[in-house]
Amino acid sequence: MFSRRTLLAGAAALVAVPAFAQTAHPMPKAGKRDWAKQVPVIRIGLLGGENEADRLQRVAGYKKLLEDTFEVPVKTYAAADYAGVIQAFAASQVDLAYMSPAAYAAAWMQSNGNVIPLLTSQEADGSTSYVSVLYVRADSGITSIEQLKGRSLAWADPNSASGYLIPRSEFRVMGVDPEPGKYFSRTGFAGGHEQGVVAVLGKQYDAGVTWSSGLGDAAQGYTRGMLRVMVEKKMLDMKDMRIIWKSRPIENGPLTVRADTPQSFRDDMMAFHQAVPIAYPDVFHSMDMGSGKDWVPVKHEDYAVFIDLFKAEAADRRKG
Repeated sequence: MFSRRTLLAGAAALVAVPAFAQTAHPMPKAGKRDWAKQVPVIRIGLLGGENEADRLQRVAGYKKLLEDTFEVPVKTYAAADYAGVIQAFAASQVDLAYMSPAAYAAAWMQSNGNVIPLLTSQEADGSTSYVSVLYVRADSGITSIEQLKGRSLAWADPNSASGYLIPRSEFRVMGVDPEPGKYFSRTGFAGGHEQGVVAVLGKQYDAGVTWSSGLGDAAQGYTRGMLRVMVEKKMLDMKDMRIIWKSRPIENGPLTVRADTPQSFRDDMMAFHQAVPIAYPDVFHSMDMGSGKDWVPVKHEDYAVFIDLFKAEAADRRKG
């Protein structure tokens, strides 16, 4: 999960580490590593949810910084949807990706545990979470979930926590059956978070769900999330949107590596990413989608709930 930032100036500044970067997490010294014999190219998966051109533009500085630091080529794989990166992990076709929490869980399941979460982004207030928001057009007259009965709803992606798993789970608790034709007249996958917002604005659906910090100025799309990204890209004016529901907090997704990569590679990826927020804040913000301040370590157990949600979804499908 990444945000849109102009990285031209940041990319030009990657030659030398700024003086203020000498912190508890200094940038690793530049040079080729022994692990390059086993990982000759760092292959990075980019989750779907935003158009490909914007994703590639945003990670240009990040890609160059990795190449300059470890002196190996870096290739980015911009998947059309979350499943593309999940399947690439399972097939050992990518080495590293910043995942949504549900996408990590799916990758862990599909790869038989061959993924490891390293770090997640921490917000300025110390939190490491975000929320799912349910949105409608401001001119729709809809102000509550109750008024959505018999209307249409766009999910973002079947492997998204905020855009599918969490709202479905919480809707059920509220007595709202999320299956098409039950409470909602129809539901469908928009193809990503950005695409879902576009579909609702274009009146293809009455409502959609996406991820957001849920904090800060709503008129600016909050402090981070897809709404904020689209406001920054001038694709969205929040005056045209109404938020009618927010979920419970969802743990931020992890920076994820394959478990069968060398330990020294994983150690270098940990050290590199922990140093970036201070050394290269523009590069960090291109990944955290907004106002984060740091990376903090996480473990597999932090995402076990999403594995349980996938299993619950599978059980519901079997009942149907």
